Amino acid sequence: MGSRAARIRARADRPPHAGAAMQMPRREAGRHLHVIGERHAPAQSRIFDIPVDLAQPAELLERITGWVGDGAPARRVMYVNAHVLNRSLAVPALRGALAQADLVYCDGYGVRLAAKALDVEIPHRMTGADWVWGLAAMCEASAQSIYLLGSEPGVAAQAARRLHRWYPRLDIAGTHHGYFEPGSAHDDRVIEDINQRRPDIVLVGMGTPKQELWVQHNAHRLDSGVLWTVGALFDVVSGRVPRAPSWLADNGLEWIFRLAIEPQRMWRRYLLGNPVFVSRVMAQARDRHATGA
Repeated sequence: MGSRAARIRARADRPPHAGAAMQMPRREAGRHLHVIGERHAPAQSRIFDIPVDLAQPAELLERITGWVGDGAPARRVMYVNAHVLNRSLAVPALRGALAQADLVYCDGYGVRLAAKALDVEIPHRMTGADWVWGLAAMCEASAQSIYLLGSEPGVAAQAARRLHRWYPRLDIAGTHHGYFEPGSAHDDRVIEDINQRRPDIVLVGMGTPKQELWVQHNAHRLDSGVLWTVGALFDVVSGRVPRAPSWLADNGLEWIFRLAIEPQRMWRRYLLGNPVFVSRVMAQARDRHATGA
């Protein structure tokens, strides 16, 4: 009886949405990365001419955390979904930031559908609400520190407290909101704070394209191993915004849930942006078939 109760408590104490995809043993993931890192360049698919990594989520986490402490300049990690790809066609600087990032991964079913339509290899989907718990566990185990930068005042701090609830030994070097103007004196103070705390990984959640451009412009100024754009991740981790039920999220329908709970903020992205994205994908697919590419 006591054993059964302990198992129930253990299940209840697991971080929300920490999927099995993030739980590859460290040594096993390391063997995969040895092949990727030393024998071959990482496999990629080009979607809207942006290179999207094809590795499994656990392998991506291993590669990213493996960059910490290697003496190289700060690596830039970014994601793409339908919204980010749409914006990249409207904002050349965003397109440049994505093209020059050290790693770009898929965070949306729209990208997977685009890959299928364009007849390129389909990337794995790695969404922040899943990988953040795996990252926290890995950083706690390896004594790597993180800094949460973004969202409205107080949200990043609340997200940090929730991460500490599940991973009490996780070193969260600091937090700061994302409501400041790039290039301002406030921006300079944020960079100074990060450099004083010297986190290994900075998670940057300011929305697209602000977060990508901020990382692109400031990577050379920051004393950190990895700068990682994360969108609205802190809103979800803090509990401020609920996550979609798994039966929606696992079937590419999370956007319906987000539209329902934040209609004023999301209607343009989804009701206008999704059809535009589909039309662009279909146009590119027709061009590829016409040219035999």
